[in-house]
Amino acid sequence: MAKDKNNTIVDRAWDFMASIKLAIILFALISLTSIVGTILEQNAAPSKNIQVLGSLFGESLAPTLYVAFEKLGFMDMYRSWWFLMLLMLIAANLLICSLDRLPRTWRLVKDPMKPLSKEHMAAIPLKREFTIKGKPGAAKDAVMKAVKKTGVKVMESSEGGDIQLYGERRRLSRLGVYVTHLSVIVMLVGSVIGIFFGFKGNVNIPEGATYTVAFARTGMLTPAQDNEQNMIIRAVENARGDVAVAANSLGVEEDHLRARMRRLGVIPLEFGLRLDNFDVDFYGMSDMAKEYSSVLTVVDGGREIIKKRIEVNDPLKYKGITFYQSSYGLMPPGDYRYILRATSRNGATETMTVRKGETFTIPGTSVEASVAEFNASLAFDPSGRPFTYAQFMNNPAVRLEIKTGQESYLKWIMKRNSNTWRLTSGDVIELRDVIGAQYTGLQVRRDPGVWMVYLGCALMSLGLYIAFFMNHRKVWVMLSPAKGGTDITVAASANKNREALERKIDRMVSLLREGEK
Repeated sequence: MAKDKNNTIVDRAWDFMASIKLAIILFALISLTSIVGTILEQNAAPSKNIQVLGSLFGESLAPTLYVAFEKLGFMDMYRSWWFLMLLMLIAANLLICSLDRLPRTWRLVKDPMKPLSKEHMAAIPLKREFTIKGKPGAAKDAVMKAVKKTGVKVMESSEGGDIQLYGERRRLSRLGVYVTHLSVIVMLVGSVIGIFFGFKGNVNIPEGATYTVAFARTGMLTPAQDNEQNMIIRAVENARGDVAVAANSLGVEEDHLRARMRRLGVIPLEFGLRLDNFDVDFYGMSDMAKEYSSVLTVVDGGREIIKKRIEVNDPLKYKGITFYQSSYGLMPPGDYRYILRATSRNGATETMTVRKGETFTIPGTSVEASVAEFNASLAFDPSGRPFTYAQFMNNPAVRLEIKTGQESYLKWIMKRNSNTWRLTSGDVIELRDVIGAQYTGLQVRRDPGVWMVYLGCALMSLGLYIAFFMNHRKVWVMLSPAKGGTDITVAASANKNREALERKIDRMVSLLREGEK
């Protein structure tokens, strides 16, 4: 009690930060707040989270609760000061806890193993005693072989006619828990680096378009903010992704422009990303997508640097930014380009790109055609009238106006149905692709701390393996002269998993007794 009263404020603060109770409280707070951060969509439009809160607490309380949660920082929780403070406190707790206990553990690891007196060996709980024939010197080799089978490196000591064999194994395994503590700290540091110096956003790029920015989730923008966002995007696009040039064109400082971009959810890529083509592969004639892919080209400094086809599990990486294939969709009707392949009945083939209303001729014939209509997902009702059954290009088709001499008629050409390609004249027109009708949805991420998170995961795996599957074991064997033979006392200790060591000791004793038969 007197010792506690003499503790200084620094001592009490150190003990508090090194306590297990604090660690439990911090882990509980992080877990509970993370549950709230999972239920409430981060950086989403207010209407989404108000709807979530309304379903949980009632529509009348939802707006009030939303304002309260927003003021507490739950709408961008993982960047809030209090959540980062919790992470720093848990890191400090682990560090101080380790520093507080490590010296005692290190002394156990560093101190060399020494022979024990008979009195100390008698006090060890894990002990076996028996007698074998022969003198200690003659029995030593057999005992030494048996001790080595327990996995320890054997040392020898002699005193007063007694021979003691002793050894230890995996003394460094006592440090496993500290490796685990270090791994958590490394992962926390990597996460904080990712929060402050990385970003996560999305971008939808139409076919043929080049984007120099991505977009982070933000709250609802006012009309003035929306106009400012569009102005900044145009300036960055005109500058080919160079924020400094864009800032100069807008007459503001680069730091100010970057701050406004963060506020408005605009992420500069510092280069251009072009979608050359997007394609979806279906299972047979079904509408279930088998895979979808995008052909992307990185344009940096006016030059094409990388061209790659990305799929869901095969992203594009450039300058520390990773682009993941995440979604796709249909663009509003616009300046689509239709890639058609025409084959005459005589075998002449030509592939052409046309727009709606442009006339083309089937090679080697006088048959003319033009695109009159486009349907992304064509289907027919029972009366034969066409309609669009999905807002994706599940069954793209063009309606061609065909002219053969004096005859003119309309015909639907479906990309996925070869039975629709043949004309009455015997010629064939195939719809190969539609450019500009689809966009690719990309998840854009930069995380400079991710390598530290991976390192922390590796360290945690190593630390947990050491802590749970390795133990520091010590074995002592005393050979003492006795009437008609040698008395053998085996003592052993382990910092954990004593049962496994006990089984090894029993096997060692069995080997020695079998050698007597």
